[in-house]
Amino acid sequence: MSLDGASSLLSELKAKFGAGDVDGGKETLSKLKIAMLDFPPKGSEAHMKVAVEALEIGILLAVVDGDLDAFSRNVAQIKPLYAVLKTTPRKCHILGLNLMNLLIDNRLSEFHAELELLTEEEASNPFVTFPITLERRLMVGTYDEVLSVTVPDASYQFFVDNLLQTVRDSIADCVEVSYKSMKIIDAMTLMKFDSQQELLEYVQECRDDWIVDGDTLCFQAPPSGSKASDVPSMQLISQNLSYAMEMERIV
Repeated sequence: MSLDGASSLLSELKAKFGAGDVDGGKETLSKLKIAMLDFPPKGSEAHMKVAVEALEIGILLAVVDGDLDAFSRNVAQIKPLYAVLKTTPRKCHILGLNLMNLLIDNRLSEFHAELELLTEEEASNPFVTFPITLERRLMVGTYDEVLSVTVPDASYQFFVDNLLQTVRDSIADCVEVSYKSMKIIDAMTLMKFDSQQELLEYVQECRDDWIVDGDTLCFQAPPSGSKASDVPSMQLISQNLSYAMEMERIV
Protein backbone atom coordinates (compact mmCIF):
# COMPACT_ATOMS: atom_id res chain seq x y z
CA MET A 1 0.00 0.00 0.00
CA SER A 2 1.22 3.49 -0.81
CA LEU A 3 2.00 6.15 1.76
CA ASP A 4 -1.17 7.97 0.70
CA GLY A 5 -3.23 4.84 1.39
CA ALA A 6 -1.63 4.42 4.82
CA SER A 7 -2.20 8.09 5.60
CA SER A 8 -5.87 7.64 4.70
CA LEU A 9 -6.13 4.71 7.12
CA LEU A 10 -4.40 6.80 9.79
CA SER A 11 -6.99 9.55 9.36
CA GLU A 12 -9.72 6.93 9.74
CA LEU A 13 -8.01 5.57 12.86
CA LYS A 14 -7.76 9.04 14.40
CA ALA A 15 -11.44 9.70 13.68
CA LYS A 16 -12.55 6.44 15.33
CA PHE A 17 -10.28 7.00 18.32
CA GLY A 18 -11.62 10.54 18.74
CA ALA A 19 -15.18 9.21 18.59
CA GLY A 20 -14.45 6.59 21.26
CA ASP A 21 -15.00 3.70 18.83
CA VAL A 22 -12.53 1.23 20.37
CA ASP A 23 -13.53 -1.82 18.32
CA GLY A 24 -13.57 0.17 15.09
CA GLY A 25 -10.23 1.70 15.96
CA LYS A 26 -8.68 -1.70 16.62
CA GLU A 27 -9.95 -2.98 13.29
CA THR A 28 -8.52 0.00 11.41
CA LEU A 29 -5.23 -0.29 13.31
CA SER A 30 -4.90 -3.92 12.19
CA LYS A 31 -5.36 -2.86 8.55
CA LEU A 32 -2.83 -0.07 9.00
CA LYS A 33 -0.26 -2.40 10.55
CA ILE A 34 -0.58 -4.69 7.53
CA ALA A 35 -0.06 -1.68 5.27
CA MET A 36 3.02 -0.71 7.30
CA LEU A 37 4.63 -4.04 6.40
CA ASP A 38 5.02 -2.66 2.87
CA PHE A 39 6.92 0.40 4.09
CA PRO A 40 10.54 0.40 2.85
CA PRO A 41 13.10 -0.78 5.49
CA LYS A 42 14.64 2.68 5.54
CA GLY A 43 11.50 4.65 4.96
CA SER A 44 11.22 8.39 4.81
CA GLU A 45 10.36 10.54 7.80
CA ALA A 46 6.80 10.64 6.49
CA HIS A 47 6.58 6.83 6.66
CA MET A 48 7.91 6.86 10.21
CA LYS A 49 5.50 9.56 11.36
CA VAL A 50 2.55 7.53 10.09
CA ALA A 51 3.84 4.39 11.83
CA VAL A 52 4.56 6.17 15.12
CA GLU A 53 1.23 7.97 15.31
CA ALA A 54 -0.61 4.74 14.48
CA LEU A 55 1.18 2.86 17.26
CA GLU A 56 0.67 5.69 19.73
CA ILE A 57 -3.06 5.58 19.11
CA GLY A 58 -2.88 1.79 19.34
CA ILE A 59 -1.31 2.10 22.80
CA LEU A 60 -4.05 4.49 23.94
CA LEU A 61 -6.73 2.17 22.52
CA ALA A 62 -5.20 -0.76 24.43
CA VAL A 63 -5.43 1.26 27.66
CA VAL A 64 -9.08 2.09 27.04
CA ASP A 65 -9.72 -1.58 26.24
CA GLY A 66 -7.78 -2.77 29.28
CA ASP A 67 -5.65 -5.00 27.05
CA LEU A 68 -2.17 -5.05 28.58
CA ASP A 69 -0.88 -7.62 26.07
CA ALA A 70 -1.73 -5.34 23.15
CA PHE A 71 -0.31 -2.42 25.12
CA SER A 72 3.04 -4.18 25.56
CA ARG A 73 3.19 -5.27 21.90
CA ASN A 74 2.60 -1.73 20.65
CA VAL A 75 5.18 -0.30 23.07
CA ALA A 76 7.76 -2.84 21.87
CA GLN A 77 7.03 -1.89 18.25
CA ILE A 78 7.24 1.86 18.82
CA LYS A 79 10.52 1.90 20.76
CA PRO A 80 12.83 1.50 17.71
CA LEU A 81 10.90 4.24 15.93
CA TYR A 82 11.25 6.60 18.88
CA ALA A 83 15.00 5.97 18.81
CA VAL A 84 15.11 7.39 15.28
CA LEU A 85 12.32 9.97 15.29
CA LYS A 86 13.36 11.27 18.74
CA THR A 87 10.24 13.23 19.64
CA THR A 88 6.51 13.46 18.90
CA PRO A 89 3.66 15.36 20.59
CA ARG A 90 2.55 12.17 22.37
CA LYS A 91 5.95 10.64 23.18
CA CYS A 92 6.15 11.65 26.85
CA HIS A 93 2.54 10.57 27.34
CA ILE A 94 3.39 7.11 25.98
CA LEU A 95 6.64 6.88 27.97
CA GLY A 96 4.74 7.72 31.15
CA LEU A 97 2.09 5.07 30.48
CA ASN A 98 4.80 2.48 29.89
CA LEU A 99 6.40 3.39 33.23
CA MET A 100 3.01 2.97 34.90
CA ASN A 101 2.64 -0.46 33.34
CA LEU A 102 6.06 -1.52 34.63
CA LEU A 103 5.23 -0.13 38.07
CA ILE A 104 1.95 -1.99 38.56
CA ASP A 105 3.61 -5.17 37.30
CA ASN A 106 6.40 -4.68 39.88
CA ARG A 107 9.06 -4.81 37.15
CA LEU A 108 11.18 -2.27 38.97
CA SER A 109 14.49 -3.14 37.32
CA GLU A 110 12.93 -2.44 33.91
CA PHE A 111 11.31 0.70 35.34
CA HIS A 112 14.68 2.11 36.37
CA ALA A 113 16.31 0.98 33.13
CA GLU A 114 13.72 3.03 31.22
CA LEU A 115 14.48 6.05 33.40
CA GLU A 116 18.12 5.85 32.35
CA LEU A 117 17.07 6.29 28.70
CA LEU A 118 15.12 9.51 29.29
CA THR A 119 16.46 12.88 28.28
CA GLU A 120 16.43 15.64 30.87
CA GLU A 121 13.46 17.25 29.14
CA GLU A 122 11.50 13.99 29.04
CA ALA A 123 12.24 13.24 32.70
CA SER A 124 10.79 16.60 33.73
CA ASN A 125 7.59 16.20 31.71
CA PRO A 126 4.45 15.87 33.92
CA PHE A 127 3.43 12.65 32.15
CA VAL A 128 6.76 11.11 33.17
CA THR A 129 7.24 12.69 36.60
CA PHE A 130 3.88 11.23 37.70
CA PRO A 131 5.00 7.55 37.70
CA ILE A 132 8.44 8.54 39.02
CA THR A 133 6.86 10.31 42.03
CA LEU A 134 4.44 7.44 42.51
CA GLU A 135 7.25 4.90 42.62
CA ARG A 136 9.12 6.94 45.24
CA ARG A 137 6.02 7.13 47.43
CA LEU A 138 5.55 3.39 47.17
CA MET A 139 9.17 2.74 48.11
CA VAL A 140 8.91 4.80 51.33
CA GLY A 141 5.46 3.40 52.12
CA THR A 142 3.49 6.64 52.03
CA TYR A 143 0.41 4.77 50.87
CA ASP A 144 -1.96 7.56 51.87
CA GLU A 145 -0.36 9.82 49.26
CA VAL A 146 -0.50 7.05 46.65
CA LEU A 147 -4.22 6.56 47.25
CA SER A 148 -4.88 10.30 46.89
CA VAL A 149 -3.12 10.96 43.57
CA THR A 150 -4.58 13.05 40.77
CA VAL A 151 -3.77 11.59 37.37
CA PRO A 152 -2.28 13.82 34.64
CA ASP A 153 -4.59 12.28 32.03
CA ALA A 154 -7.62 9.96 32.06
CA SER A 155 -5.55 7.24 30.35
CA TYR A 156 -3.51 6.88 33.55
CA GLN A 157 -6.55 5.98 35.65
CA PHE A 158 -6.57 2.36 34.42
CA PHE A 159 -3.08 1.82 35.82
CA VAL A 160 -3.77 3.77 39.01
CA ASP A 161 -6.85 1.63 39.68
CA ASN A 162 -4.72 -1.49 39.38
CA LEU A 163 -2.10 0.05 41.65
CA LEU A 164 -4.72 1.05 44.23
CA GLN A 165 -5.72 -2.60 44.59
CA THR A 166 -2.09 -3.54 45.29
CA VAL A 167 -1.72 -0.71 47.82
CA ARG A 168 -4.97 -1.64 49.57
CA ASP A 169 -3.77 -5.23 49.85
CA SER A 170 -0.53 -4.01 51.44
CA ILE A 171 -2.45 -1.84 53.93
CA ALA A 172 -4.77 -4.74 54.73
CA ASP A 173 -1.77 -7.00 55.39
CA CYS A 174 -0.41 -4.45 57.88
CA VAL A 175 -3.77 -3.81 59.55
CA GLU A 176 -4.64 -7.44 60.24
CA VAL A 177 -1.35 -8.10 62.05
CA SER A 178 -1.34 -4.77 63.92
CA TYR A 179 -4.90 -4.73 65.26
CA LYS A 180 -7.38 -7.22 66.64
CA SER A 181 -10.27 -5.09 65.40
CA MET A 182 -11.03 -1.76 63.75
CA LYS A 183 -14.11 0.36 63.22
CA ILE A 184 -15.42 0.09 59.66
CA ILE A 185 -15.42 3.87 59.28
CA ASP A 186 -11.72 3.96 60.23
CA ALA A 187 -10.90 1.15 57.78
CA MET A 188 -12.72 3.07 55.04
CA THR A 189 -10.61 6.15 55.73
CA LEU A 190 -7.36 4.20 55.95
CA MET A 191 -7.94 2.29 52.71
CA LYS A 192 -9.59 5.20 50.86
CA PHE A 193 -12.92 3.54 50.14
CA ASP A 194 -15.73 5.94 49.25
CA SER A 195 -18.46 3.88 50.88
CA GLN A 196 -18.98 1.13 53.41
CA GLN A 197 -20.38 -1.06 50.66
CA GLU A 198 -17.12 -0.85 48.70
CA LEU A 199 -15.17 -1.90 51.78
CA LEU A 200 -17.51 -4.80 52.51
CA GLU A 201 -17.24 -5.98 48.90
CA TYR A 202 -13.44 -5.89 49.23
CA VAL A 203 -13.65 -7.93 52.44
CA GLN A 204 -15.92 -10.47 50.79
CA GLU A 205 -13.73 -10.83 47.70
CA CYS A 206 -10.22 -10.49 49.16
CA ARG A 207 -10.36 -10.92 52.94
CA ASP A 208 -12.91 -13.63 53.66
CA ASP A 209 -11.23 -14.39 57.01
CA TRP A 210 -12.16 -10.92 58.33
CA ILE A 211 -15.29 -10.89 60.48
CA VAL A 212 -17.84 -8.09 60.23
CA ASP A 213 -19.41 -7.51 63.63
CA GLY A 214 -21.82 -4.60 63.42
CA ASP A 215 -19.74 -1.49 62.78
CA THR A 216 -16.46 -3.28 63.49
CA LEU A 217 -14.04 -5.45 61.54
CA CYS A 218 -12.42 -8.25 63.53
CA PHE A 219 -9.18 -9.77 62.28
CA GLN A 220 -8.09 -13.35 62.73
CA ALA A 221 -4.84 -13.82 64.58
CA PRO A 222 -2.08 -14.80 62.13
CA PRO A 223 -0.64 -18.31 62.38
CA SER A 224 1.91 -18.28 65.18
CA GLY A 225 5.47 -18.78 64.08
CA SER A 226 8.47 -19.71 66.09
CA LYS A 227 9.06 -17.33 68.97
CA ALA A 228 12.01 -17.08 71.29
CA SER A 229 9.90 -18.63 74.06
CA ASP A 230 9.24 -21.64 71.85
CA VAL A 231 12.92 -22.55 71.75
CA PRO A 232 13.82 -25.07 74.54
CA SER A 233 16.85 -23.02 75.56
CA MET A 234 17.46 -24.58 79.00
CA GLN A 235 17.22 -28.05 77.54
CA LEU A 236 19.76 -27.18 74.82
CA ILE A 237 22.12 -25.63 77.38
CA SER A 238 21.94 -28.75 79.56
CA GLN A 239 22.60 -30.98 76.56
CA ASN A 240 25.61 -28.91 75.46
CA LEU A 241 27.07 -28.92 78.98
CA SER A 242 26.59 -32.67 79.13
CA TYR A 243 28.35 -33.11 75.78
CA ALA A 244 31.24 -30.87 76.92
CA MET A 245 31.68 -32.79 80.16
CA GLU A 246 31.63 -36.09 78.28
CA MET A 247 34.27 -34.82 75.80
CA GLU A 248 36.43 -33.63 78.71
CA ARG A 249 36.14 -37.03 80.38
CA ILE A 250 37.14 -38.80 77.15
CA VAL A 251 40.17 -36.54 76.61
